Amino acid sequence: MRIYVLAGIGLAVLGAIVASTLTSSNTSVATAHAASTSSAPDEAAVERTRKTVRMLDDIYKTAVVLITEHYVHDEDDLSAASAAAVWFDIIEEKGWHSARLVDATGQPYDEANVAEGDFETMAIAKIKEGESYVDEVSERDGKPVLRAMTAIPVVMEKCVMCHPHYAHAEEGQAIGAVSYIVPIDE
Repeated sequence: MRIYVLAGIGLAVLGAIVASTLTSSNTSVATAHAASTSSAPDEAAVERTRKTVRMLDDIYKTAVVLITEHYVHDEDDLSAASAAAVWFDIIEEKGWHSARLVDATGQPYDEANVAEGDFETMAIAKIKEGESYVDEVSERDGKPVLRAMTAIPVVMEKCVMCHPHYAHAEEGQAIGAVSYIVPIDE
């Protein structure tokens, strides 16, 4: 139980950091959702959003590694990826952005991790070819968004406790990705 509480506290702290960072960098999702646009977004706004995605990606992946290193000791412990999936749901419910885990191996841990739609299918193919980051500007509910996907490489031997099919993956090989949809705040 202590492991779950500590992991939850760690995610809550990181969530507060994300919210604080987004607020201080004027990347307001509420503003992006409130703004309506029918033209392509300004390139400077797209670049700011790309920078935000990369920051979020660093925070999320660092949290997963730290939780795995310090709190996951056997198969019965809450996996960092499971915690991240819950964290992603909470962040999306609050209206910040959406993020989800997508399999790149063809053997998803959960069917919810299968690529959905043209963008995710294309991005997973590019990630399997060696790309670490893929994005495109799109629309969601009539507003501009950045769809981005970042590779999740094999970085820890501990991952095979829950994912035995990763045992033969080479270090650094992409086994999955994080798929983002982030509003572009003009």
